[in-house]
Amino acid sequence: MNSTEKKLSRGTFSGHLGYVLAAAGSAVGLGNIWRFPYLAARYGGGIFLLVYVLLAVTFGYAMIISETSIGRMTSKSPVGAFSQFGKSGLLKTGGWINAIIPMLIVPYYSVIGGWVCKYLFEYIKGSTQAMAQDGFFGSFIGNPFSTELFFVIFALAMSAVILAGVNNGIEKVSKVMMPLLAVLALVVACFSVTRNGALAGVKYFFIPNFSNFSWMTVVAALGQMFYSLSIAMGILITYGSYMKKSVDIEKTTVQVIGFDSLVAVLAGLMIIPAVFAFSGGDPKALNAGPSLMFVTIPKVFAQMHAGRLVGILFFVLVLFAALTSAISLMECAVSTLCDVLKWKRGFACIVMTLFVFALGSLSSLGFSSLSFVTIFGMDILSFFDFLTNSIMMPLAALLIFYLVVRRIGLAKIAEEVEGSSSFKMKKLYNFVIKFVAPVFIAVILASSIASLLGFKI
Repeated sequence: MNSTEKKLSRGTFSGHLGYVLAAAGSAVGLGNIWRFPYLAARYGGGIFLLVYVLLAVTFGYAMIISETSIGRMTSKSPVGAFSQFGKSGLLKTGGWINAIIPMLIVPYYSVIGGWVCKYLFEYIKGSTQAMAQDGFFGSFIGNPFSTELFFVIFALAMSAVILAGVNNGIEKVSKVMMPLLAVLALVVACFSVTRNGALAGVKYFFIPNFSNFSWMTVVAALGQMFYSLSIAMGILITYGSYMKKSVDIEKTTVQVIGFDSLVAVLAGLMIIPAVFAFSGGDPKALNAGPSLMFVTIPKVFAQMHAGRLVGILFFVLVLFAALTSAISLMECAVSTLCDVLKWKRGFACIVMTLFVFALGSLSSLGFSSLSFVTIFGMDILSFFDFLTNSIMMPLAALLIFYLVVRRIGLAKIAEEVEGSSSFKMKKLYNFVIKFVAPVFIAVILASSIASLLGFKI
């Protein structure tokens, strides 16, 4: 069976647009709309945005090119892709770490997706003022029945798309959701920036203030880039394995980074100016951290004349983003089970869904029935988030660099890219992948371990 036949037997995207929208759907998720605004607010606004964009077009570009090329040249998910270049323990470890990361992320990610479903449901009901009250969010996540119900609803919706397949499920959903997501983001952002007092928030977000720069600005932007661009999660290797040989890898990479960065900017414009406008211009209101979307923003919407409508639009947007990213995580896990264990797709999807229910329930109940359980001082959901994003993903990235530089070779990657197009930024790619990226990854890993041990950076 040749590589084309293998690719068709395991599913394939229809072409350039199908891949770009699916990959962008993977990249554009809660990382953009939930995580990016509060990190931008916490680490200097415009200077954080500038650092993030610079990292995305260099480091992010090199990582996406590498992972997509590995996937397409092997037509395999992470475990098979790594093992194709050798049977050493290091390569086996690299394949399995890249494969396990999405399996661990998708359960707790689905819990947060359930929170989004709950908020959308409440806005549709008209509970705009009730949701703005202190304690609403805490009361909700402290209710085991409610959190489990919405978590299961989200997880079932995600699994239904995976069962439909690569072309009929992932690609078709992405083609509908991604354009709608962009339009909704633009509408809510326009509404936000036109509020009285919002201009101060726009300036804070867009104009770099170098006095706000710190080393943690770089560390936070690096971590956000991993989370946001779906780097070192096995997703891009898996999606690359579904890519046709005629699709331009470099062009799709630039388009995915552009779309992802655009939505991140729009998310910042949706949230930061609105908080400025309805807090009297107090930047401290942005320091709500992860609770910004579920605690602070509902208070902002409650003060708006069209708060209910804006709340519905906003959480529909967030739900689309959460679903497209969760689908990519689930697809990577299912693909691994199919490739490694030779399971049929439907059976692998059912097994993964049951796994999501089991592990996700621990994260869901970690704020209620299991609130007494802490790991390194963290609740269950926060622990899985820290483990995957701050420890496993940097390790996975380092092993991808080893695979590319030491086993595959930069010439082979260039050959894969140039098989369908010119490689215009090959010199930049070679420089970043050999010299820049490993240093940055080591910095993230070191800062994460230092944080776990209680050291301040």
